[in-house]
Amino acid sequence: MDCKTLILFLFFFTLISSADFIIHPSNEVNLLDSKASQGELGWISSPSHGWEEISGVDEHYTPIRTFQVCNVMEYSQNNWLRTNWIPRNSAQKIYVELKFTLRDCNSIPMVLTCKETFNLHYLETEEDQGNKFREHQFSKIDTIAADESFTQMDLGDRILKLNTEVREVGPMTKKGFYLAFQDVGACVALVSVRVYFKKCPFTVRNLAMFPDTVPTDSQSLVEVRGSCVNNSKEEDPPKMYCSTEGEWLVPIGKCLCNIGYEERGVACQACRPGFYKASSGNVKCSKCPPHSYTHQEGSVHCGCEKNYFRADEDPASMACSRPPSAPRNVISAINETSVILDWNWPADTGGRKDVIFNVVCKRCWPGPRQCEPCRGAVRFLPRAFGLTNTTVTVADLLAHTNYTFEIEAQNGVSFQAPTIRQYAAVTITTNQAAPSAVTVIRKDRTSRNSISLSWMEPERPNGIILDYEVKYYEKQEQETSYTILRSKGTNVTLNGLKPDTTYLLQIRARTAAGYGSSSRKFEFETSPDSFSISSENSQVVLIAISSAVAIILLTVVLYIVISRFCRYSKSKHPDEKRLPFGNGHLRLPGIKTYVDPHTYEDPSQAVHEFAKELDASSIAIDKVVGAGEFGEVCSGRLKLPSKKEICVAIKTLKAGYTEKQRRDFLSEASIMGQFDHPNIIRLEGVVTRSKPVMIVTEYMENGSLDGFLRKHDAQFTVIQLVGMLRGIASGMKYLSDMGYVHRDLAARNILVNSNLVCKVSDFGLSRVLEDDPEAAYTTRGGKIPIRWTAPEAIAYRKFTSASDVWSYGIVLWEVMSYGERPYWEMSNQDVIKAVDEGYRLPPPMECPATLYQLMLDCWQKDRNNRPKFEQIVSILDKLIRNPSSLKITASTASRPVNLLLDRNSTDITSFHTMGDWLESARTLPCKDAFSGVSYSSCDTLAKTSAEICLTEVRPAATCPEWEPSMGITTL
Repeated sequence: MDCKTLILFLFFFTLISSADFIIHPSNEVNLLDSKASQGELGWISSPSHGWEEISGVDEHYTPIRTFQVCNVMEYSQNNWLRTNWIPRNSAQKIYVELKFTLRDCNSIPMVLTCKETFNLHYLETEEDQGNKFREHQFSKIDTIAADESFTQMDLGDRILKLNTEVREVGPMTKKGFYLAFQDVGACVALVSVRVYFKKCPFTVRNLAMFPDTVPTDSQSLVEVRGSCVNNSKEEDPPKMYCSTEGEWLVPIGKCLCNIGYEERGVACQACRPGFYKASSGNVKCSKCPPHSYTHQEGSVHCGCEKNYFRADEDPASMACSRPPSAPRNVISAINETSVILDWNWPADTGGRKDVIFNVVCKRCWPGPRQCEPCRGAVRFLPRAFGLTNTTVTVADLLAHTNYTFEIEAQNGVSFQAPTIRQYAAVTITTNQAAPSAVTVIRKDRTSRNSISLSWMEPERPNGIILDYEVKYYEKQEQETSYTILRSKGTNVTLNGLKPDTTYLLQIRARTAAGYGSSSRKFEFETSPDSFSISSENSQVVLIAISSAVAIILLTVVLYIVISRFCRYSKSKHPDEKRLPFGNGHLRLPGIKTYVDPHTYEDPSQAVHEFAKELDASSIAIDKVVGAGEFGEVCSGRLKLPSKKEICVAIKTLKAGYTEKQRRDFLSEASIMGQFDHPNIIRLEGVVTRSKPVMIVTEYMENGSLDGFLRKHDAQFTVIQLVGMLRGIASGMKYLSDMGYVHRDLAARNILVNSNLVCKVSDFGLSRVLEDDPEAAYTTRGGKIPIRWTAPEAIAYRKFTSASDVWSYGIVLWEVMSYGERPYWEMSNQDVIKAVDEGYRLPPPMECPATLYQLMLDCWQKDRNNRPKFEQIVSILDKLIRNPSSLKITASTASRPVNLLLDRNSTDITSFHTMGDWLESARTLPCKDAFSGVSYSSCDTLAKTSAEICLTEVRPAATCPEWEPSMGITTL
């Protein structure tokens, strides 16, 4: 072995024995690992005196094979080393990891040719080509250079540098490939070569098994359908997405353990004896409830012990129970022919709460237990069966009669033990009682001086009726003079009456207990002449007369109602039909409230109330920069009298428009015209009295926020991004305070000017929020931006300021990811399912933990738990004043405690005066913006920071040259 080889061998031994080899991630599958071979690798070297294979040992004294070349003392080096044929299996993207050392050329004396790099090549083939080797067939992957090189001094001090480089190769299409290493004059040692690909490894998530999956060589995610583990079934189809980095993302759907099985680890296992599970789901098996048991595994319910039962409607989790014992301490209170029964609850309810009471009435005679069920009109108050209280009143009993009442207690399992009847009995005798009132009196015949009457016996005579008392008098006398007759039977004839006179009459019955109650007053009339009319004919006449009177009265009522309605309609002036202020809201002095333009019958009236009419001659259109829903979007200039010319964006209404299109077009101007805030797009005016109809707004040089961020990826500081977000939140707070819901808050609908001030725009989907802050607007249809919309708005089409807060959380994620599409390439349906199951977007790269916590707060499922826009503005102000709180990223810190919504904390915690804050602010990159400026309040300072300090300040041109890429994409 020559000196060169000896030095390198010593170097390798020293290097490897001190190396710390890592354990590779489980999602990497090796196709080749030179360290794993303890024998010769058999790689081809061309020429043969170029690369040399030597042996060494690692830190565990395990032999390993390495290659080295160091022909720096010769000119024109071209040394190749080719691996064996490597099958690629199913991989499309291959990773090559090289561990090597390289000597510094300057440290080699009397060197003739020396390089500090070598080349990596590959060749795809369908089969192993053996020892055939053609240099021109290989394609170059990259030139490999060392981050650290060693010198002769390093070798002597045994301080050696090991370089690691990883290169990607792909997409691969053939069955296998070769790797080749080309040396053109370097002193390099190839310590190890590892070739691998990445896969999403087999995993079990939500009780669904997902197989090993090799990602494709594209930027899209691979959707993988999972299969449920044994003894489980799908609730929603389980699936996940495999990323190109071999990571599983976005679990959707899940499996549930079958009845009798519970989730243990990643499997569904049978319930142990003494435990059961009656429904499918990922809950634990439950212990058998009291008075039940099971001796088997996988039980779905527990059987009841002897003399214990379970009702059909009882859940399996309910304890077995038994019928209740009898009621206790029954007492009775008799009042003539009524009795009040009262008792106490059973001593044992059987372990149930659904105890009811039934009362059975029996009429009994003297002698050995001769009883029969009560008959007739016996009444129970409130009822006889199904009582939930311990008292009942029994009325309309017979006088001087013996009764027995059986009070039975029952519960939900009493019918399962019919032989067990638990009741308490009480026997009573009713008192003497007067008869009840006569209820029916019939007129038999009528003449000029007499009336013949008959009636029915009282329903409850309560004994033998001795006679009836008949009392009558003339109606006009009002009972000041009356006559009384007594009758043994149930009929009487009243004689000596006046002709054509009305009489009032009452009857009452008498028994040994006395008189009963009088009947109600009945009214009769004598005939005006000598003829008589039977009762049947008189009833017919009365019916006819009553019908005629009713028809006449109905006609009069209808006439009055129709007349009043017609007078009311004629009295209404057309102007009185319009709601006050356009939407029926009561405007309070000094409080500005949003007015819905859709409540105006004439859209021109709304737009003229809220928007300024411009003269078309004051507008100069420069070029068309886009197309909108109703026409073209142009750039131009606006010159008003006594004012400086400004650049504007102009939205025109295309020719041939319908009245509805004109109404919808102008309604957006009517909405924008009501807003006046630095973070809301400003309406300059409208043109409605000439064609084309135009809406003119301020011009935003940098266009929409999402496109602007994608164009300037990773070019802003975190504090600048927070400044943009603070502006958006301030604008949304203003809209929320006015009682207004945006419904389509997204980065594409935020416009950016030359000073990086963000302004909310696009009010096409916006709707009014009523005076009630908890009210919600419900749409009647239309498209919903799923990826930006809160779950309750998707499910029920209900929109509130809280749903706008959810959308703001998505905008926050868009800003921190520099315009990345939320939920990537997932379908809308998958997004809905994932969000409903609790999935939330992960933090963007290098996103501060505090901002990601704010996102999660905005994405609370319960809308009442989301922050208000006022709180969001306060949170962002606090972060701006304390930039150090933005240094901890969400990827390196645990999920932060929810301190962002501390409503009691003050905005300034670490500065005692405004001067302290300014002194701190002048240490930031924006310190030049504060030079020579004084501020009177925190509000002034916050507004300045949103528009100047927190941006990359650039001079705004008076009217910059228009470029299509910088035009307004949405108005």
